Amino acid sequence: MAEDYPDPPTDPPSLSTAALQSKLDAGESIRLLDVRDRDEYEQWRLSGDSVTATQLPFPKLLQAKVTGEVDDLVAAVAGTGPITVVCARGEASAFVAGLLTEHGFEARNLSDGMEGWARLYEAREIACDAATVLQYRRRSSGCLGYMVVSDGSAAVVDPLRTFTDRYVADAVDRDATLTYAVDTHVHADHISGVRRLAAETDAEPILSERAADRGVAADVTELADDETLQVGSVTLEPNPLPGHTTGMTGFTVGAVLLAGDSIFLDSVARPDLEAGADGARDLARDLHRTLTERLAALPDETRVAPGHYNESTTPAADGTFTATLGTLRDQLPAFEMEREAFVEYVCDDIPPRPANFERIIAINLGTATADDDTAFELELGPNNCAATPLDVA
Repeated sequence: MAEDYPDPPTDPPSLSTAALQSKLDAGESIRLLDVRDRDEYEQWRLSGDSVTATQLPFPKLLQAKVTGEVDDLVAAVAGTGPITVVCARGEASAFVAGLLTEHGFEARNLSDGMEGWARLYEAREIACDAATVLQYRRRSSGCLGYMVVSDGSAAVVDPLRTFTDRYVADAVDRDATLTYAVDTHVHADHISGVRRLAAETDAEPILSERAADRGVAADVTELADDETLQVGSVTLEPNPLPGHTTGMTGFTVGAVLLAGDSIFLDSVARPDLEAGADGARDLARDLHRTLTERLAALPDETRVAPGHYNESTTPAADGTFTATLGTLRDQLPAFEMEREAFVEYVCDDIPPRPANFERIIAINLGTATADDDTAFELELGPNNCAATPLDVA
């Protein structure tokens, strides 16, 4: 049951999450006051190079209204400039923003809250001579997905279930029929949209044979490493890239590599989510072979489009999170490391695992289920699918 919050003492200005994203993309300084509980804040929060954030729980601000200590609390809010007040759904924050406004402070309410932030989904086109390639970006978690469109046909790679309607609408806008819904691997950080898209459209659900061997109970078409997918007049070529998982498979379309969770723009994938700490070293060795041998078949000019980015990742000039493979070979020390040194580096300082990853994996395997509201809640927060970032030279 939703909690009831008091009406704001005065109506504050509001800011949508889409407008906030535009300000962050422009590098504008943002001063945040997050009024959720400390545990919620620590688990998942708005952050970035231009963000200054302070956490003060809603009850403390409510008490300050009664005791007349609002000015003292505001003095503790770090940064300068307008205060953007944040909560889960824009309700508690509306009261606080109104309270600050009443006391003469320049404040505004993030009207749709962190839940609205999690529903932001931006698309940008990646330059590709062979087809139209869209990169989808979920800023709240750093997840990246893709749509390939050619001659009235479309394929979605690494779709999120929450955004099923978006893919359908984007295909319609481009006069295309969804032919394939593809996962590069069994995801651990979000609920896959492959089966939902297959159920609601004519898209064929695709997963590599190696990924399906993990015990996928759902009805999917298993793709062999030497099988291709025809999308209009272009071909999606599978590229086995194991290491993050045994089934990790990228796809090339023209000169673009949809790399999934293998290599990122400032790091490489973590190797422990499938086999745990005991199997991480073997998968790390496989990941090293992926970087130094399997990717060696692709030219430096190949544009790498990864499955994730983080808040410190610098986008390309066109706003997409892409880089040439040659650039990554020059910048990421992983390509120059000896195998066992790489294994030690990647496995000795692995970051925390994604929230609820075991249940998310089970849902994506088809051995567990979740309704849409539960699925949305399960995947909130950072993805944590990268290893500790390898310093960029």
